[in-house]
Amino acid sequence: MTSPVVIRPLAIAVVLLALAASWGCAGVALEPEATQQPKLEAGRRRVPEGRPKVALVLGSGGTRAFAHIGVIKALEEAGIEPDLVVGSSAGAIVGALYSGGYRSAELEQLALQLNPLAFLDISIFDNARAKGLALQEFINLRLDGRPIERLPREFAAVATRARDGAMQIFNYGDAGLAVRASSATRRRFLPVKINGEEYIDGVESSPVPIRAARCLGADVVIAVNVQVRPERLQPGSRWRDVLVFRQKMVDGEARDADFVIHPDTGDSMGLSESYRRHVIARAEVDTREQVAQIRAAIGTASSVARGSSRPSADSDRDRREPGIQPCTRNAFVAGPLSAATSGAARRADGGVVRSIT
Repeated sequence: MTSPVVIRPLAIAVVLLALAASWGCAGVALEPEATQQPKLEAGRRRVPEGRPKVALVLGSGGTRAFAHIGVIKALEEAGIEPDLVVGSSAGAIVGALYSGGYRSAELEQLALQLNPLAFLDISIFDNARAKGLALQEFINLRLDGRPIERLPREFAAVATRARDGAMQIFNYGDAGLAVRASSATRRRFLPVKINGEEYIDGVESSPVPIRAARCLGADVVIAVNVQVRPERLQPGSRWRDVLVFRQKMVDGEARDADFVIHPDTGDSMGLSESYRRHVIARAEVDTREQVAQIRAAIGTASSVARGSSRPSADSDRDRREPGIQPCTRNAFVAGPLSAATSGAARRADGGVVRSIT
């Protein structure tokens, strides 16, 4: 088997844009009209009365995000279909396609066709940073130009407001532009301007956007963290402090999830086909082993939903616990989340969060 190729942060721009290039991106995207600009709409899609709203949260992680496909495969096999998908950075790329109707087999086929250096839209006039227009165009082509609100499955992309580090949810408008903003890696991509504000990668404010799923009305949250596992961190690595800090951010939100699946994606990201196959398979196995518990949590939440009145789609959630903010345009203005600011958790079964590793 081919050894994984180690990816340095300098190559993250290549990784994200390679997803667009290798999956059939063509042409150059134009900036959308103001009416198409992504935004947060307070109204949320309803689920049938008596059934819980299940969310799948796909975290950031560069090519580690191939593992999300394995999770989706296992959930599909078990007949578990999320009502809501929330993604950050590379997780937003997978999430947008999944929400647009792509099944796991199609996602895996696309992933295995990856040609990492097929296309770049680096701007030599902006310190060699990528524009991200290729990624935007790719998403919109694959989704047939449908905006977020017209996708078959409810979807939201999480980005970071550049001026203050606040998390921003986009669940309405241009899907490609929302994903582009969510994936705009600092210093490797140009910030993305939406409605007069500049946005950067969602990893800066919410690597695994669990709280965003809660504020969008999720009753059961299945989160996927594909960041490097703590035991895999290399001593003396120049990126160790950054990765440790990001894991603390994830831990701060994890208390608000019902499940956190954390597959082993290795100590370094890979570009090879063998790496992609490995992380997809590993995540599939890890998820399959926990399907019974996930089903039980959904069943418990179903019982709760049948015994209570569901709040209207445009109102604050009556059952929201402290720290789960209402989903409004100004909900996230306090900057990056941390363990200190994350509030008390509400879990479907009333117990402790299950972390699957």
